[in-house]
Amino acid sequence: MDQQTRQALKHDQFVDTTQHGLEWASQNRSSLIRTGVIIAALIAIVAIGAFVYNHRSQQADIAFGEAMQTYQTPIASPGQQIPPGVKTFPSAAERAKAANQLFLKTADSYGMTPSGKLSRYFAGLTAIDAGNSASAESTLKQVASGWNSDLASLAKLALAQLYRQTNRDQQAIEVYNDLTAHPSTSVPAGTAQLQLADLYEAENKPELAKKIYATLKDKDAKGPAGMIAAQKLNPAPAGGPAPALQ
Repeated sequence: MDQQTRQALKHDQFVDTTQHGLEWASQNRSSLIRTGVIIAALIAIVAIGAFVYNHRSQQADIAFGEAMQTYQTPIASPGQQIPPGVKTFPSAAERAKAANQLFLKTADSYGMTPSGKLSRYFAGLTAIDAGNSASAESTLKQVASGWNSDLASLAKLALAQLYRQTNRDQQAIEVYNDLTAHPSTSVPAGTAQLQLADLYEAENKPELAKKIYATLKDKDAKGPAGMIAAQKLNPAPAGGPAPALQ
């Protein structure tokens, strides 16, 4: 077969293939149009959704920043001279109450955004500071049941502290044990164990606390928890010899 014949066959094959494609497209034109419209609509929906989400995320960031600014507002003592234009609060409880309202508003308005979820956590903390234990507990439980493991762990840690403040040590112990069994980046197992040991010391159960410290010292001698545990077992003297934990 000469070169000219081979080129002619290739050309004919190309023509046949193209013709077949055109015929198929013509026969399935309606289906192709519907598919194209669906794909275009999906792309538009995704693009619009991304735009709306990003816009709401930015709004949530701003709202969270305003709430945090309130939470960090200075507290003025009675009779203290305040520079003009400087906002203050008369007490930590009043400041926490004001910040709590802003955090809750942000969480309710932008609950699906990162700042919205973080606001829910701070709403729990500020409720504790404001003395509203019931609201604090329900809010922190909501965060603790969320999908963000780091934020959930922080909420559980705050819950345990709330339980201790409200004389529910057994519930706090259960939370610390749960955090130990399910550690996260925000609350490693060692942190939960140190808090549990501190609870036992407060309950005047030094033998249980000492057991935890000894375990942490052996398992994580060079880590933060292990080093703190070692100091608890052998505290450095301050102005005189101090006895080790008995």
